[in-house]
Amino acid sequence: DIPSHLDDLPPTMLKKDYAKLPIMNSVDDVVKRLLSLEMASQKEKMKVKIQQLVEKVRRSSNDNGSFELLSLSFPVAILTARIRTLEEHLQKHPKDKKNRRLLLMAVDRRRKMLGYLRRVNHSTFENTCRELGIQYSPPQPYSRRLTKRWLVKKALCIKVFEEKQKLKAAERLKQRREWQARARAAREQQE
Repeated sequence: DIPSHLDDLPPTMLKKDYAKLPIMNSVDDVVKRLLSLEMASQKEKMKVKIQQLVEKVRRSSNDNGSFELLSLSFPVAILTARIRTLEEHLQKHPKDKKNRRLLLMAVDRRRKMLGYLRRVNHSTFENTCRELGIQYSPPQPYSRRLTKRWLVKKALCIKVFEEKQKLKAAERLKQRREWQARARAAREQQE
Protein backbone atom coordinates (compact mmCIF):
# COMPACT_ATOMS: atom_id res chain seq x y z
CA ASP A 1 0.00 0.00 0.00
CA ILE A 2 2.89 2.35 0.78
CA PRO A 3 5.29 2.87 -2.17
CA SER A 4 8.77 2.22 -0.87
CA HIS A 5 10.75 2.85 -4.05
CA LEU A 6 10.88 5.54 -6.68
CA ASP A 7 10.41 2.83 -9.31
CA ASP A 8 6.74 2.85 -8.29
CA LEU A 9 6.46 6.49 -9.35
CA PRO A 10 5.55 7.41 -12.92
CA PRO A 11 8.70 8.11 -14.97
CA THR A 12 7.23 11.39 -16.22
CA MET A 13 7.28 12.86 -12.71
CA LEU A 14 9.42 15.97 -13.06
CA LYS A 15 12.12 17.15 -10.73
CA LYS A 16 10.93 19.54 -8.04
CA ASP A 17 12.50 22.61 -9.70
CA TYR A 18 10.76 22.07 -13.04
CA ALA A 19 7.38 20.67 -12.00
CA LYS A 20 5.60 24.01 -11.51
CA LEU A 21 6.93 25.88 -14.55
CA PRO A 22 4.13 26.83 -17.00
CA ILE A 23 6.36 26.22 -20.02
CA MET A 24 6.58 22.50 -19.18
CA ASN A 25 3.15 21.89 -20.78
CA SER A 26 4.43 22.91 -24.22
CA VAL A 27 7.85 21.20 -24.05
CA ASP A 28 8.75 18.14 -26.14
CA ASP A 29 8.63 14.64 -24.55
CA VAL A 30 12.39 14.24 -24.86
CA VAL A 31 12.97 17.37 -22.77
CA LYS A 32 10.41 16.20 -20.20
CA ARG A 33 12.18 12.88 -19.94
CA LEU A 34 15.56 14.59 -19.44
CA LEU A 35 14.03 16.67 -16.63
CA SER A 36 12.19 13.74 -15.07
CA LEU A 37 13.21 11.75 -11.98
CA GLU A 38 14.12 8.88 -14.23
CA MET A 39 17.20 10.81 -15.39
CA ALA A 40 17.84 12.46 -12.03
CA SER A 41 20.96 11.83 -9.99
CA GLN A 42 20.89 9.53 -7.00
CA LYS A 43 21.09 12.58 -4.70
CA GLU A 44 17.97 14.15 -6.23
CA LYS A 45 16.06 10.85 -6.03
CA MET A 46 17.07 10.58 -2.37
CA LYS A 47 15.75 14.09 -1.67
CA VAL A 48 12.39 13.18 -3.22
CA LYS A 49 12.19 9.95 -1.17
CA ILE A 50 13.01 11.78 2.05
CA GLN A 51 10.44 14.47 1.28
CA GLN A 52 7.74 11.83 0.61
CA LEU A 53 8.46 9.94 3.83
CA VAL A 54 8.60 13.10 5.97
CA GLU A 55 5.22 14.15 4.53
CA LYS A 56 3.79 10.80 5.68
CA VAL A 57 5.15 11.23 9.22
CA ARG A 58 3.86 14.78 9.73
CA ARG A 59 0.71 15.11 11.82
CA SER A 60 -0.59 17.99 9.71
CA SER A 61 0.51 20.08 6.74
CA ASN A 62 1.69 22.94 8.98
CA ASP A 63 3.63 20.66 11.39
CA ASN A 64 7.18 21.86 10.71
CA GLY A 65 8.84 22.14 14.08
CA SER A 66 7.16 19.92 16.65
CA PHE A 67 9.42 18.03 19.04
CA GLU A 68 8.19 14.64 17.86
CA LEU A 69 8.76 15.42 14.20
CA LEU A 70 12.21 16.96 14.49
CA SER A 71 13.83 14.84 17.16
CA LEU A 72 12.21 11.46 16.66
CA SER A 73 10.19 10.82 13.50
CA PHE A 74 12.20 12.92 11.07
CA PRO A 75 15.54 11.06 11.53
CA VAL A 76 13.71 7.72 11.30
CA ALA A 77 12.14 8.83 7.99
CA ILE A 78 15.54 9.91 6.63
CA LEU A 79 17.15 6.61 7.64
CA THR A 80 14.25 4.68 6.11
CA ALA A 81 14.78 6.48 2.78
CA ARG A 82 18.50 5.71 2.94
CA ILE A 83 17.85 2.06 3.82
CA ARG A 84 15.44 1.62 0.93
CA THR A 85 17.90 3.22 -1.49
CA LEU A 86 20.67 0.92 -0.31
CA GLU A 87 18.35 -2.10 -0.60
CA GLU A 88 17.63 -1.19 -4.23
CA HIS A 89 21.34 -0.79 -4.91
CA LEU A 90 22.19 -4.14 -3.31
CA GLN A 91 19.55 -5.93 -5.39
CA LYS A 92 21.41 -4.76 -8.50
CA HIS A 93 24.91 -5.21 -7.00
CA PRO A 94 24.79 -8.06 -4.45
CA LYS A 95 28.59 -8.25 -3.95
CA ASP A 96 28.99 -4.63 -2.86
CA LYS A 97 30.33 -5.17 0.66
CA LYS A 98 30.75 -1.50 1.59
CA ASN A 99 27.12 -0.60 0.91
CA ARG A 100 25.95 -3.79 2.65
CA ARG A 101 27.83 -2.63 5.75
CA LEU A 102 26.34 0.86 5.42
CA LEU A 103 22.89 -0.73 5.14
CA LEU A 104 23.39 -2.79 8.30
CA MET A 105 24.69 0.26 10.19
CA ALA A 106 21.68 2.32 9.08
CA VAL A 107 19.28 -0.46 10.11
CA ASP A 108 20.92 -0.67 13.55
CA ARG A 109 20.79 3.10 14.01
CA ARG A 110 17.11 3.15 13.01
CA ARG A 111 16.36 0.27 15.40
CA LYS A 112 17.96 2.22 18.26
CA MET A 113 15.98 5.34 17.39
CA LEU A 114 12.75 3.36 17.18
CA GLY A 115 13.50 1.74 20.54
CA TYR A 116 13.97 5.16 22.11
CA LEU A 117 10.82 6.48 20.43
CA ARG A 118 8.93 3.43 21.68
CA ARG A 119 10.02 4.11 25.27
CA VAL A 120 9.42 7.87 25.15
CA ASN A 121 6.21 8.24 23.12
CA HIS A 122 4.47 5.02 22.13
CA SER A 123 1.66 6.62 20.09
CA THR A 124 4.15 8.52 17.89
CA PHE A 125 6.15 5.30 17.56
CA GLU A 126 3.10 3.37 16.34
CA ASN A 127 2.13 6.15 13.94
CA THR A 128 5.66 6.39 12.52
CA CYS A 129 5.94 2.63 12.01
CA ARG A 130 2.51 2.46 10.37
CA GLU A 131 3.11 5.42 8.04
CA LEU A 132 6.60 4.31 6.97
CA GLY A 133 5.70 0.64 6.66
CA ILE A 134 8.25 -0.50 9.24
CA GLN A 135 7.88 -3.71 11.22
CA TYR A 136 9.70 -3.15 14.50
CA SER A 137 10.84 -6.15 16.49
CA PRO A 138 12.52 -5.51 19.84
CA PRO A 139 16.08 -6.84 20.22
CA GLN A 140 16.46 -10.35 21.59
CA PRO A 141 17.74 -10.67 25.16
CA TYR A 142 21.38 -11.73 25.33
CA SER A 143 21.86 -15.43 25.83
CA ARG A 144 25.22 -17.16 26.01
CA ARG A 145 25.82 -19.97 23.58
CA LEU A 146 26.71 -23.04 25.61
CA THR A 147 29.90 -24.71 24.43
CA LYS A 148 31.66 -27.74 25.83
CA ARG A 149 34.66 -25.63 26.82
CA TRP A 150 32.48 -23.12 28.67
CA LEU A 151 30.64 -25.91 30.54
CA VAL A 152 33.93 -27.56 31.63
CA LYS A 153 35.31 -24.18 32.77
CA LYS A 154 32.09 -23.45 34.70
CA ALA A 155 32.21 -26.89 36.39
CA LEU A 156 35.84 -26.33 37.38
CA CYS A 157 35.03 -22.90 38.83
CA ILE A 158 32.16 -24.37 40.86
CA LYS A 159 34.41 -27.16 42.15
CA VAL A 160 37.16 -24.69 43.16
CA PHE A 161 34.55 -22.49 44.89
CA GLU A 162 33.17 -25.45 46.87
CA GLU A 163 36.67 -26.56 47.95
CA LYS A 164 37.49 -23.03 49.07
CA GLN A 165 34.24 -22.90 51.07
CA LYS A 166 35.18 -26.18 52.79
CA LEU A 167 38.62 -24.78 53.71
CA LYS A 168 37.03 -21.58 55.00
CA ALA A 169 34.51 -23.61 57.02
CA ALA A 170 37.33 -25.64 58.62
CA GLU A 171 39.24 -22.42 59.35
CA ARG A 172 36.15 -20.81 60.90
CA LEU A 173 35.49 -23.91 63.03
CA LYS A 174 39.07 -23.79 64.30
CA GLN A 175 38.75 -20.06 65.13
CA ARG A 176 35.42 -20.62 66.90
CA ARG A 177 36.92 -23.36 69.11
CA GLU A 178 39.83 -21.06 69.99
CA TRP A 179 37.40 -18.26 70.94
CA GLN A 180 35.32 -20.63 73.03
CA ALA A 181 38.44 -21.88 74.81
CA ARG A 182 39.52 -18.28 75.55
CA ALA A 183 36.05 -17.39 76.76
CA ARG A 184 36.03 -20.42 79.09
CA ALA A 185 39.45 -19.52 80.43
CA ALA A 186 38.35 -15.91 81.03
CA ARG A 187 35.22 -17.09 82.88
CA GLU A 188 37.25 -19.49 85.07
CA GLN A 189 39.66 -16.70 85.99
CA GLN A 190 36.78 -14.43 86.99
CA GLU A 191 35.31 -17.05 89.27
